[in-house]
Amino acid sequence: MISEDRLRGLSPSERRDLLCALVRLEDAEAAPAPGRGRARAVWLAVTVASCACLAVWIAVLALTLPRYYRSGDWRGAWVGFDFALLVAFSVTGWAAWRRRQLLIVCLIVLATLLCCDAWFDVVLNTHTHNFIYSFLSAVLIELPLAATAIIGARRLLRQTSGRIRLLEGIRGPVPRLRNISLVGADSADRLADLFRHPAGDRPAGSGKPGSGANGAAAKGSVANASVAPGSAAPVSGTFRSGSAPGDRSAASR
Repeated sequence: MISEDRLRGLSPSERRDLLCALVRLEDAEAAPAPGRGRARAVWLAVTVASCACLAVWIAVLALTLPRYYRSGDWRGAWVGFDFALLVAFSVTGWAAWRRRQLLIVCLIVLATLLCCDAWFDVVLNTHTHNFIYSFLSAVLIELPLAATAIIGARRLLRQTSGRIRLLEGIRGPVPRLRNISLVGADSADRLADLFRHPAGDRPAGSGKPGSGANGAAAKGSVANASVAPGSAAPVSGTFRSGSAPGDRSAASR
């Protein structure tokens, strides 16, 4: 195992190369098994079929639903919805105060609820004396807040992606959000595998990468590798946050 003192002697570029080698080693150990393209195609087919069925159902509703309808529990519907909006605001404020990654999810949920609130306020008050108040509330309050939440979530996602790219030694500007791949996902992975527990959350001996005799042998061979000046090799070890001045990279991230 390379000591911390030896890691301090590496230049920043050498540490980045070393980190890239470690990431490639982890990816190789967790390489997906072949033959998963069929399951992925099934998932995509189900998604497309669901979109088609929903489009047909929207057309049916547009043709069959009455223009006016007397609702049942009108007060309960709106009180329950506004209570959910209050919970979303509260959890979002807590996540922002505590600097939690959950803030990204909270911002997206909050923006969705605000857009729904604006939509139903305006549509359900059409041809009533409250329409102007609902319209101004949507344009001046709800929709701007929703846009702010979406922009904030987008910036946080790009910052997270930029940090991951930095830890992987990838330089250059962060690509557009629609071009960023899922973290830890491969194009050959099954879609169901995207929702599995991370490797660090699995119990010991549950088949995580590097466990067992083969994993131990691989780690032993890596630990015996030497690093020459100006070069980097895959090394088994742990980076500490203070391994070098100004370098906060950690292999555990």
